Amino acid sequence: MKAFVFPGQGAQSVGMGKALYEQNEVARELFEKANEVLGFRITDIMFKGTDEELKQTRITQPAVFVHSVVSALALGDDFQPAMVAGHSLGEMSALAATGALSFEDGLRLVQKRALAMQKACDENPGTMAAIIALPDEVVEAVCENVSKPDCFVIPANYNCPGQLVISGHVEAVSVACEKLKETGAKRALVLQVNGAFHSPLMQSAKDELAAAIMQTEFKTPCCPVYQNVDALPHTDPEEIKQNLIAQLTSPVRWTKTVQNMVADGATEFTECGPGKALQGMITKIARDVTVQGV
Repeated sequence: MKAFVFPGQGAQSVGMGKALYEQNEVARELFEKANEVLGFRITDIMFKGTDEELKQTRITQPAVFVHSVVSALALGDDFQPAMVAGHSLGEMSALAATGALSFEDGLRLVQKRALAMQKACDENPGTMAAIIALPDEVVEAVCENVSKPDCFVIPANYNCPGQLVISGHVEAVSVACEKLKETGAKRALVLQVNGAFHSPLMQSAKDELAAAIMQTEFKTPCCPVYQNVDALPHTDPEEIKQNLIAQLTSPVRWTKTVQNMVADGATEFTECGPGKALQGMITKIARDVTVQGV
């Protein structure tokens, strides 16, 4: 069974989508539709901007979404998923690609999501760190021991065995990194982000996005969408909405998501979008499946 997966923020690179735009008519129309919806030519930044420009959350999230959805839809009849999933932002891409959201509505929501998250970052500064080569339960225990009500750190992205990203207040993340290195982490690398994504510090963004999601029409997707908050398949539009809202302050359970997809019959994974991050993670989670990119 074929599964399609969609990457999140961080997968972007200058030049993304340029060849697709030049070679595929369906892609070109969708890229121009994106420029129209956003009110500026995001394709100019994607194709020939600078890394600095593309790294801004308000640009990154729409850019990755557009490239990912266009990559899937440009496949035409070859895009026939039995199931889909997206990593963080990629969940929006998965929903648009499977028809749960229109391309335009999905892009508007992503733009709102990006602006709301940027605002939350400015109001509640935080950071994230990648912890390499420790069991999840060890990382969870250290986070719990370090955290106080007003200065906390929590697991945010369960990416694959031996790779967990933590998120929270700068001081708590820093203390946790030191303790995790003492505990045996191969690396505890603070990421170049100015916010604590997938933590309670995103509550204001969650509230803002919830209002926009509830006003947007969602339909039944063409196949089950495995969502980040519970790693389970969903097709009911109301359930999908609630899970999408909860995602902003909840961990991304990617390891469990891929395991559940494999248990439900996925044998071939295709990553739609920039980069190869998900392909690497899936290879570490499920060694017996085929993994490729578009």
